[in-house]
Amino acid sequence: MSEVSLFESELLCPEVQSLLPPGYTLRALRSNDYERGFLKVLEVLTEVGNHTKEEFTEQFNYLKKHNHEYHTITITEDAKDQVVAVGTILVERKFIRKNGLVGHIEDIAVNSNQQGKKLGLRIIQALKFIGAKRGCYKVILDCSEKNVPFYQKCGFTQKEVEMAWYVPQVKARL
Repeated sequence: MSEVSLFESELLCPEVQSLLPPGYTLRALRSNDYERGFLKVLEVLTEVGNHTKEEFTEQFNYLKKHNHEYHTITITEDAKDQVVAVGTILVERKFIRKNGLVGHIEDIAVNSNQQGKKLGLRIIQALKFIGAKRGCYKVILDCSEKNVPFYQKCGFTQKEVEMAWYVPQVKARL
């Protein structure tokens, strides 16, 4: 089966590609990125779970069907054909701002052995570009306190406070 990209390449920023180290490529998530270690990169953030290839493909197909809202990008190290950095921007439709669009950046991750190469910065720049191309009036993200200086360097300003409510999980009963 041929490889499928999550969305069209016109949404990828050529300037960001030109700023990557030689041998690295910015692109949309692809249907075969399961084998390229996409989920492994996300493990630097949180628990990912043990996805099968079929589960990955099911999720990819959902995102592809809704690719006007979901834009997951990767940076690959070409020589190894491995995903080394990832990020997502979700485009939310609002009633405010006359049916405005807001981009939400999520799941920024860089493989631990690739840090220090400005790949995280390049992912953020590429996602901001996608948000602008999709017509978002703002792009927002949540981060830990320790990451505030990084995101300020990426052009974000600290505003408001993040809140979270985790849905209680019912434990299995024997």
